[in-house]
Amino acid sequence: MPRLRHAVAACLSLAMTASVAGHAQTVASGHRDILLQTDHAWNDMAYGNYPTTRPELTMIRLTIPAHTALPWHTHPVPNAGYVLEGQLTIHDRETGKSRTFHQGEAFAESVNDTHRGESGDTRTVVLLTYAGTPGTPTSIPARGEKPEY
Repeated sequence: MPRLRHAVAACLSLAMTASVAGHAQTVASGHRDILLQTDHAWNDMAYGNYPTTRPELTMIRLTIPAHTALPWHTHPVPNAGYVLEGQLTIHDRETGKSRTFHQGEAFAESVNDTHRGESGDTRTVVLLTYAGTPGTPTSIPARGEKPEY
């Protein structure tokens, strides 16, 4: 009789575990919001072709104090940004164009074009994602400038 009780208890335990596990997981598609999809930068400069080497993705969280302009720089690879906090005004040195991106907005940065970002009245936090290759820097200071980060 004790064996039967143990077997029944084991079966009940297994059935309850399977029932809980079966209800704990739902399989469904997620919802996506496309924040940015483009073939050119914020200043209308088209992107060129990718190199034929292995890709390397880099993601940076960049914090810029209030009322601060970053040094002039270029990016040798395509990258996209998303403003987590504050606002970021990007200035193009050659054309004089500028555009401001606010919290919750995404932007595509220019490639091989000298520019810089500038924060507003509060600190700015930006999430930057670079689509590069191993050994390629994400940012190159303009002549005589400090590094961007």
